[in-house]
Amino acid sequence: MSQQYSRWQDLQRTPGSTRSSQLDELRQSVHQFVIGEIGPMLADHGIEEHELRRLVHEAVHTSLTEQGITLSAAERAQLIQDITDDALGYGPIDRLIQDPGITEVMCNGPKNVFIERRGRLERTDVEFVDEGHLRRTIDKIVSAVGRRIDESTPMVDARLPDGSRVNAVVHPVAMGGPFLTIRKFAKDPYTVGDLISFQTLSPQVAHFLDACVRGRLNTIISGGTGTGKTTLLNVVSQFIPDEERIVTIEDAKELRLHQDHVCSMEARPPNIEGAGEVRIRDLVRNSLRMRPDRIIVGEARGGEALDMLQAMNTGHDGSLTTIHSNSPRDTLSRIETMTLMAGMDLPIRAVREQMASALDLIVHLSRMRDGSRRVTTVSEVMGMEGDTIVMQDVYVFDYGMGVDTDGRVLGRLKSTGIRPHFSERLADHGIHLEPELFSLEPFARRVVGMR
Repeated sequence: MSQQYSRWQDLQRTPGSTRSSQLDELRQSVHQFVIGEIGPMLADHGIEEHELRRLVHEAVHTSLTEQGITLSAAERAQLIQDITDDALGYGPIDRLIQDPGITEVMCNGPKNVFIERRGRLERTDVEFVDEGHLRRTIDKIVSAVGRRIDESTPMVDARLPDGSRVNAVVHPVAMGGPFLTIRKFAKDPYTVGDLISFQTLSPQVAHFLDACVRGRLNTIISGGTGTGKTTLLNVVSQFIPDEERIVTIEDAKELRLHQDHVCSMEARPPNIEGAGEVRIRDLVRNSLRMRPDRIIVGEARGGEALDMLQAMNTGHDGSLTTIHSNSPRDTLSRIETMTLMAGMDLPIRAVREQMASALDLIVHLSRMRDGSRRVTTVSEVMGMEGDTIVMQDVYVFDYGMGVDTDGRVLGRLKSTGIRPHFSERLADHGIHLEPELFSLEPFARRVVGMR
């Protein structure tokens, strides 16, 4: 403690030393004292958070009072808040993560922190002290879920306790980094009613998707980065009946299903010796031995697409997954490419026949220029004609209404008036698609009791 106080006095006497740099140095030294005093308690899950906060506050006050370090009331309050965030949360970005209005936090190095709010990017005044401070925050996040990040493994996908998605990149890959990206999820998972209120989809399409999921149609949710694919997958999975056994497979667990009979599996990267890797593809194959009624893959991005098609074609109807693509037609092209990535020397026609047989529905999302996420196309996969997979749109987004004075897109999702060919298959399962679902007029029914 005497060294800490001496260092604080030296800083105050150093020519050119700014008050900001002095406080940064003080914060680091007091933080080290707090960790030394109550460090083991921070990892004790049996202690309530409010009790931990009290202990942190007491340790900070002890550190400052015993050495007679003088700070203004505002500086002392800020110091206590910063150290509490470091010890119990995620440092300077903790308040951003806690803000329900922020959907994404992006750290482009320690001094450049951006957020996404209402679909728009904003730069914040939040800063880390240095690269080491940001790196310690990253290490805290990834170690909590059993992942690691270092020079030999400079990229990692992880998650926060609430399921929010985390990606981090460090040196030597990240030039000017480290880079940290956190895509936040709502504390309470969105419901179909929420997505309708956000105008992500219409009541008409919500009823239609409910019928398709209960009718065990194999469905792909596609779209670009940040269009809301995982959110929609979470909502659509709520339509699955409670009595069915569901197996979910993800890189980092994000899905939050409310059904009782859910088995969640998560891929694992290799350990420090390069062994022990468990890939999505391994989990998809293993899931076939778990007697699943439904298989939900968080995102297909490689050879697992072939295993997913095989599962859909061998009695596991009603499976769901998401895929990055620019349109429903591009979704088929991407699945075709990913299937070939499995390493099997398959003829293109055989791959397309598998796709045409396995897939029933593609729901495509887009991110509008006003930042909103909307379902823009719902397409039926009808089968093969020659060497081409035939599709038809059931619902499409009408852009013709333009934008309002605030720049918000006014268009809406409309029926094409075409009744899908799988209607008869759904009817065989006792699920009837009412004519008003395909009416060109707005759907007036309230979204209640969808199951």
